[in-house]
Amino acid sequence: MNHTGEATTPATAEEYIAGLPEERAKQISQLRELILQRLPDGYAEEMGFGMITFVIPLETYPNTYNGHPLMYAALGSQKRHMSLYLMNVYGDGETQRWFADGFAAAGKKLDMGKSCVRFKKLDDLPLELIGETIARTPAAEYIAHYEASRAQMAENRKARRQERGA
Repeated sequence: MNHTGEATTPATAEEYIAGLPEERAKQISQLRELILQRLPDGYAEEMGFGMITFVIPLETYPNTYNGHPLMYAALGSQKRHMSLYLMNVYGDGETQRWFADGFAAAGKKLDMGKSCVRFKKLDDLPLELIGETIARTPAAEYIAHYEASRAQMAENRKARRQERGA
């Protein structure tokens, strides 16, 4: 809270973590450290979308569709769970299968939406797999995948417009 009693958005990962309950803060901190250790060159940690994000900075790649840095991963604490967003898993069918298989091989239950792995405690995650997933995609490869997906979306839109106009 600021001096007027309004909620403030944390400016740093440390501020974000400091605002969490003690047990959550400990777990988010541990996962953050793992991510930072395994994060390939070219990515940076920032605050974005109310979470700790790991991005390709705009200084490196400004051509995003929404004007925000290109998000690779994010870490957040929700009301009922913690979340780890893995955009390289979401955007690649082969990586999705590899990731799900890794969870199963570790004997862990995967609770995942499109890119969001939900967990209640750090023990719910196969941490070695998480580290491998973070390290899996170099920044240049991630940019190339992003550009290919945006081009495919543009082609799909063009085809739909042509079908309607034909």
